[in-house]
Amino acid sequence: MSASDLTQLLESLHPLESKVLLCFTDRQTVTAAHILSHAGLDESRLDMASGWLQTKGLLDVKDESITSLVSLTETGRDYLAQGTPEMRIINALRGGKRFTVKDIIQSWGMDPSEVSSATGSLKAGGVIAIVQGGVLELSAAANTSAYEFLQSVITETGGASVDLAMQPQGKQDVIQANFHKRGKGKGIFRITEKKNRTYALTATGRELVVLLQKRGVSEELSALTPEMLKQGTWKGKKFRAYNIALKPPRQGIGRKHPYKEFLDFVKYKFIGMGFEEMRGPLVENEFWDMDALFMPQFHPARNIHDVYFVKEPARAKEIEQPFARQVAAAHKDGGKTGSTGWRYAFDLERAKRLILRSQGTAVSARTLASGPKIPGKYFSIARCFRYDAVDATHAPDFYQVEGIVIGEDITFRALLGLLQLFGQEIAKAREFQFRPAYFPFTEPSVELHVKHPELGWMELGGAGMFRPEVTQPLGVHVPVIAWGLGLDRMAMVALGIQDIRDLFSRDLDFIRTKKIPLNK
Repeated sequence: MSASDLTQLLESLHPLESKVLLCFTDRQTVTAAHILSHAGLDESRLDMASGWLQTKGLLDVKDESITSLVSLTETGRDYLAQGTPEMRIINALRGGKRFTVKDIIQSWGMDPSEVSSATGSLKAGGVIAIVQGGVLELSAAANTSAYEFLQSVITETGGASVDLAMQPQGKQDVIQANFHKRGKGKGIFRITEKKNRTYALTATGRELVVLLQKRGVSEELSALTPEMLKQGTWKGKKFRAYNIALKPPRQGIGRKHPYKEFLDFVKYKFIGMGFEEMRGPLVENEFWDMDALFMPQFHPARNIHDVYFVKEPARAKEIEQPFARQVAAAHKDGGKTGSTGWRYAFDLERAKRLILRSQGTAVSARTLASGPKIPGKYFSIARCFRYDAVDATHAPDFYQVEGIVIGEDITFRALLGLLQLFGQEIAKAREFQFRPAYFPFTEPSVELHVKHPELGWMELGGAGMFRPEVTQPLGVHVPVIAWGLGLDRMAMVALGIQDIRDLFSRDLDFIRTKKIPLNK
């Protein structure tokens, strides 16, 4: 490179670039750690300056490695201070205290989901037993080593960041097991990746460093202000050269939110396949949300921790006939379905209780009772509400894409084909799995799982063939396939995001740049 070209290149250097280059005055290669300590830069500024120098052909990355650093999440720090829920229960029992699960929830300040997860784990492991009156009791042959080991790993990690690769294998296994999910998704450990880079100058970079050493680094001003002109302080100062080849700032224009765009995309897909849209109320009674779907009134999913109840009014005035009578008969003894039913006395007053719709299948139940076309294809984009701890893949309110296909010749194989199509065309998933499942209202039943590029395998939802106990009391006497898939999780895969909360982001850059990969 000619002397004039070198001078011109030298004049174009940003002060941050000059600081990085001067770290090479007495060596051929330099680590990122050396630059951070000698140039007084933080990691973000180093990344920015090194990127500029690489673009200009002055710097190369000679070597790069990644260190996985482990630290405690907010939940982990709570467990460091108070102990894990399991160890708190074990230590309290060892101290001679007597209590029930209800006592823990009411007076220990622990989340109900944590209490349920901890007591379930301890009971399954044979550590505790629940005796008369619901009192917890420590088993005589209780093996608490696994819970104590987890607590010791939390204590050893403390408030620092430790290198995952330097930990013993047993400790690594515990960290990995409690990294992504715990119970309903509360992680104890956070694993962050730190890049360790070694930089080397190019031939042109070495020439420029020699020239830079001779000239030195002087302060450059980036703007000429009215005060400088008034006071004359601009005299003798050096101003940074303007680069007129730089692209102008991006103009922000109005557009749909990426998630709204995704929901519209799903709707157009279904309409394009010949489906008709079905709608239903957000405030629903238990009859259409659960009873009409052959979900028994003693089913655990119907308790207060999974469903939001409406306070006022608490009940619907009536349930449509003859459906209330026919569904009640199906629950009691199967009615005219050929089933033996659930064999209990159906409570019509309970069926009237009002809730926030917990599943989109309630819309399908209402559609079946409305005299649908046979053959017919229906879909709904339904907002649903369930009690859940908020994390990367869970939210207390979410969208489901609900659908049914009705016809004499409809088979389970047709359902699998549709689920595969949804996974590929809507979620844009490259890998998916069908896994056997159980639901009170379908038989056979299946779950669709897709692989998120960062989070791994996650469930999209359930599907199956509606049982006769569902269809016949509602007036349908032909096969019906049905599905209810989580649209929020499908959007996470399609939009390439790692946290379900980002779907509702107010980050303007996210809103302006995220696009659905329509052609992938």
